[in-house]
Amino acid sequence: MNAAPLRVAIQMDPIETININGDSSFVLGLEALKRGYELYHYLPEALTYETGKVTATARRMDLRREAGNHYTLGDPVKLDLAEDIDVILMRQDPPFDMAYITATHLLGLIADRTLVVNNPDEVRNAPEKLFVTLFADLMPETMITRQLDDIREFRKKHGEIVIKPLYGMGGSGVFHLRQDDSNLTALYEMFVERNREPVMVQRFMPEVRHGDKRIILVDGKAAGALNRVPATGEIRSNLVAGGRAEKTELTAREQEICERIGPALYERGLIFVGIDVIGDWLTEINVTSPTGLQAILKLGGPALWEDIWDAIEARLKGLGRL
Repeated sequence: MNAAPLRVAIQMDPIETININGDSSFVLGLEALKRGYELYHYLPEALTYETGKVTATARRMDLRREAGNHYTLGDPVKLDLAEDIDVILMRQDPPFDMAYITATHLLGLIADRTLVVNNPDEVRNAPEKLFVTLFADLMPETMITRQLDDIREFRKKHGEIVIKPLYGMGGSGVFHLRQDDSNLTALYEMFVERNREPVMVQRFMPEVRHGDKRIILVDGKAAGALNRVPATGEIRSNLVAGGRAEKTELTAREQEICERIGPALYERGLIFVGIDVIGDWLTEINVTSPTGLQAILKLGGPALWEDIWDAIEARLKGLGRL
C-alpha cells in the first residue's frame, strides 16, 4: 500500500467560474481533500504530448465552501501525468468537439498507469446521444439524420417531435415542433448551416411536463436521482435552462433501465454517469461531465461524491495501485 497520499488532478474549466453551490466537480474536489489527497487543477488546453510523455502545467489546489473565496492555487508546475498523478478526473464541460476528442486520445495514452475517470477511450466512444442507441428498445422512437425528407416523414408518422443538436448540452438548441408547425424547414437549415453533424429527432413525450429524471449511476449501480420539472411554457427541464429540481424515487421501470445498462457502464470504466429518463424511456447517457450531485443532496439524497470516491478507491485496489 502506498505510504504517500493519492495525487489527484482535475482537468476542468477555470475554477474561478464555477458555482460552488451546484458544481459537481467542486464537491468531488472537496472530498478528495477530505480524504487527505493532494489535489491539482489544470485546463484541458494545458495537455501536452512529447516523445511518449503526456504532461500538463497544473497548480496545487485547495478548495473551501466560501462564496467568492472558494479556491487557492499554487504556482504552476509541469506534471508527468503518468508518473506524478494517480487519478485524473476528466471534468471539462462539452461541447464534444475535436478538442474534447483530442483530450481523450492524449489521456488514453496514460490510462494504463493513471486511473482516468471516466475512462477516456470509452468517453470518446460514448457521446451521450449516440451511446444510448445501443439500448434502442429502452429509447423513445428516435432518428439521427441530416435528411429533411426523412425528418418530415418521421413527424408525419409520430406527430409532435423534438429536434436537437447531436452534441449539444444543457438543453441548448432543443426545439419542440407540432404536426402543423411551419418552422421545420427553417430550423433544419439553421442546424445544417451551423454544423456538419446530423441532428437527433425524437417523438415528443408529453410526460416531460411532469419531469425529466436524472439518475446517477456509480460504477454501474443506481445511486441517487432527482426529477427536473420544466418551467411553465418550456419543455427543457435542464436546471441551467430554468428547470425545477424535485425529490424523487426510482420506479420499477427506471430500476430495470439501470440494471440493463449498468453492466455496460462498469465494463467500460464509466464510473460516474448520469442518465436521463422521461416517462418510461431512456433519452441520454451522460458520461462526459455529469452533474446533479449537490442538487440530490439538497433534496435529502445521499452525498454521492463519497460513493464515487469509494468506487475510485475500489478500482485502484483492484489494479494494485492502492
